[in-house]
This record gives sequence, C-alpha cells and structure tokens, in this order.
Amino acid sequence: MSGIYEQHLDRTPANFVVLSPVSFVERSAEVFGDLPAVVHGARHYTWRETRDRSARLAAALRAFGIGRGSTVSTMLANTPEMVEAHYAVPALNAVLNTLNTRLDAPLLAWQMNHCEAAVLITDREFAPVIAQALQILRDEHRRTPVIITVDDSEYRGPGEPIGEHKGEHEYESLLAAHTPLAQLDGPADEWDAIAVSYTSGTTGDPKGVVTHHRGAYLNAVCNAVTWTMPQFPRYLWTLPMFHCNGWCFPWTVALQGGTHVCLRRIDAQAIFDAMRAHRVDHYCAAPIVHNLLVAAPEALREGLPPGIRAMVAGAAPPAAMIEGMARIGIQLTHVYGLTEVYGPAAVAVQRPSWADEDIGEQARLNGRQGVRYPLQEGMSLRDPATLNEVPADGETIGEIMFRGNIVMKGYLKNDAATRLALRGGWFHTGDLAVMDAERYVKIKDRSKDVIISGGENISSIEVEDALYRHPAVLACAVVAKPDPKWGETPLAYVELRPGMETSEAELVGHCRALLAGYKVPREVRFEEIPKTSTGKIQKFQLRARAKSASAIE
Repeated sequence: MSGIYEQHLDRTPANFVVLSPVSFVERSAEVFGDLPAVVHGARHYTWRETRDRSARLAAALRAFGIGRGSTVSTMLANTPEMVEAHYAVPALNAVLNTLNTRLDAPLLAWQMNHCEAAVLITDREFAPVIAQALQILRDEHRRTPVIITVDDSEYRGPGEPIGEHKGEHEYESLLAAHTPLAQLDGPADEWDAIAVSYTSGTTGDPKGVVTHHRGAYLNAVCNAVTWTMPQFPRYLWTLPMFHCNGWCFPWTVALQGGTHVCLRRIDAQAIFDAMRAHRVDHYCAAPIVHNLLVAAPEALREGLPPGIRAMVAGAAPPAAMIEGMARIGIQLTHVYGLTEVYGPAAVAVQRPSWADEDIGEQARLNGRQGVRYPLQEGMSLRDPATLNEVPADGETIGEIMFRGNIVMKGYLKNDAATRLALRGGWFHTGDLAVMDAERYVKIKDRSKDVIISGGENISSIEVEDALYRHPAVLACAVVAKPDPKWGETPLAYVELRPGMETSEAELVGHCRALLAGYKVPREVRFEEIPKTSTGKIQKFQLRARAKSASAIE
C-alpha cells in the first residue's frame, strides 16, 4: 500500500528533467546570448552564435544517422570546433570520443574500431597520421567512418589532405548547409553514455572509460563550486580538451556563461600573451606546464592580470612549484582524480587559516590531494584486500577509493576490468595514500611505484619532491632499479632548466640533506623524460628503461 507521499505526486515533465550538461549551453544562449563564448585568434563567437554553430553540427550529424549510442570521434586541438563537439554530440544522445592528438596511427585505428566510431571530425594538421589510421581501419577492421575536416584559421602548418576518402566533408561548409536544431535536447536517460575516453595502454590495450550525462553534469557544477568560479569566467585552454573531456570544463564554462580562450599550442609566450590579451582568470594544467611558467623569463610575465587562478593535477605538485606559482602571483588549487571519475574528484580545499602560515607550510598543505568534491558521495582509504577503512592518522597507508554519481559507468566491452575496478561498491584507484585527522588525503605513491629497498618502503614522490627543490631541476621522475644487495634502489631521471647545470654528485648531496640515507637516489640520469600530451610523466617507460620489477604492469 502506498503512503500519502506516493499518492498523486507523480514524476512529470514539469517537475523532473534528466540531468545533462547540454542544458547549460541552452541557458547561456538564452540569457547571455550577446556575451562572448569563444575566442580563437581572429575568430570570436557569442553564446548565441556558439549555440547556433553547435546546433548546426548536431543537425549535420543527425543527417549522417548519428543518434543514441552512436560514437563520434574527434582528432582536434583546443579550437572552437572541439568546444562545439562537446555540445552537439551529447545533444543527440550520441557518445563523444576525443582522441589524443599524440597517438600513433595503429592506436588511433584501434580506438576508433573499439568504440565503433561512425564519424570522425579531424583537423588538417593531423592529416598524415589520420590517413594512416583510416587505412588501417579500412584494411584490418572493415570500418569506414564519415570524415569531417576542419581548416582552423590559426593553424600555420601545411594543410595536407586526408587522402582519398569517400564521404569527406568540410566543417564550415557542412554547418552552412544545415539548419540548426531547434533545441539541444540531450538524453532521455541521464545514465546514458556521454563520452568514452581511453586510458593509456602500457603493455596491453587501453581501456575505454564510459561516462554518463549525470556525472558530467554534476562534475561540471563541482568544478565551479570548488573553485568559487564567478559568473562569466575567462578560461584559458592550456589543458587538452581531449583529456577526459577537459576535466568537464567545456560544460563548466557553459554553466557560468564564461569565455573559452582557445590555444592550439602550449608554450610560455603563447600562454602569457593570451592571459594579457583576454584578461584570463582561470586555467588548468599538469605540473610540467606550471613549471614552464615558473621557469620562464621574468620579462614574459610582465603585465599579467591580477587574481589568476590555476588548477593543477596529474601528479602531486612539488613544493618548489607551489612556491614558484605563489611568487608570480598565480593562486594554485590542487585537485586529484582520474579519467574514471571525470577528471578532478578531490581538492585540497584551502582553509582561511592557511593564509597565516609561512610559504613552506602553505606548500605542504596545498600539496595534499585533499578531500572529496562536494557532489562526490564518498572518498575513503581502504585496505584493498579486506575493504576495511584505515585510520585517519596520517600514517596508515590505504588505497584511495571513490563512490558516487561521479564515477564511470565502466570500461567499454571489458566486463572483467569493470567488475575488478568497482568491486565491493567502491572504485579502486590504485593510488596509495594516508589520511590525516582533517580527512585530507596525501598520496604516498602508486602501488606499482613504491620502491622496496632492503625491506624498507620508499615513496618515489617523496624523493621527487626533494629533487624539485633544487633550482636546476625542471622535471624529474624516480623509479626502482634492480640491485643485487638491496633488491631495489631509487634511480632518478632528471631534466634541467634551460641554461642551468648541475651534476649527479650535487643532486645526490642535495637529496641527502633532505632525506633519510636509504631514500637518496643511488644514480641520477640526465635524460629527456617521456610525457603524455597533458604533461604527465610516463613512468612505465622509465621503469622499462631501468628494468624495474614493476615494469610489467
């Protein structure tokens, strides 16, 4: 028998609408239609124009048969077309697959085949690798997606043709040929997939992380709340939009009626120029990009607008970098997350009392991965074997686990990996950390990055933080090197700042002053460190070089 609160109180279109970030675009076009939405070189679009362009793209895709469950892949830089794809594809209840622009042809072909891409939107810059990938798709997988090519006004390289491909369309001509949809509707079910993003493959195939409209909506809101992002932010795209959908910021900017300041290339000059020209107030990046700005000549930083806020994730920011950002007047917020939780899912919330601490203590506090996002239901440190929560004593190590609406649906076509990652009602990150009494989490290492030397556990992050405090170090990574006596010892790979020099002996001595003796690197190699396109250091390559026991993942 139903209770009084179930009688004549039905869910109707008037009182229940599924959550989708597509609704943010419609609202901004409706109420802020005359305000700037996208800036890219000479191209400027208002929110009304951006909504119109996105609705024209959606109409064109619908004409190609794209609808619920169809996949649209993109091979795009941070351009207006990439913003529009984030609005148009979900509006059709289709699934967006943003390809990493640094991948090789076989992996691009593998991913497009795996997610069954029906359409590919690609920039002319990537024509050579895309032509190879399409050939592999045709020859090995018998798949021929519709191709839409973008001629970006800001691309200065050779505009090579994709090659002979039936069904190729030019982006602007396609938009002009279609009447915009009357409404960017979104899905009928908020649990429907909005995107599939591939994790990095190391020894096996990458995994396709499937996310849903509800999670994207909630994390977009979380971004604004966490950052106290004001209405009408001016957001600079230094983070690739292909990286877990730009941490949901394409939708966060739409939520706030802000301006996307697009940037094709990442270098200090271009970033500082964009900040000055467009009065940028927010941007996101991996630590390597922030370090690039800290290391830039002082002259490049002159005239920066005040109050710039930056978000850092991808690796624990070293204290030296946090201190460096403070010196140049950029307020840094440290967030933590993974593709499986839509990008950021935890934040080192800066309490008012922190401002009274000296810069060293502020760096320590901000260096923690922090507390769960406001709309993430659970973040816990647990024993991965028993799932028992470990004490919040700042010493006991556990695995970081999440649960809630901002967790992926699962891995595409990989039931075993999905069940393993979500076992026990928690998403298992693989990151090992401690939690202090304030419930702020501090990562000690990835489970595979702990160095066990003579029976003692060494955190590679702790050693790296010591190295980053040397003024000559631009980037570093520490991995385990096999040792006949100790089992493993720390091996450091180091990149130096331009124009600066140091020696192995000097760096070892520097670390010895900051660390216990057994934690000090036994060897330092001055080599270029492999990184992803988002600036994240690829330790698996370094472990392979060093022949670490954990090189096989």
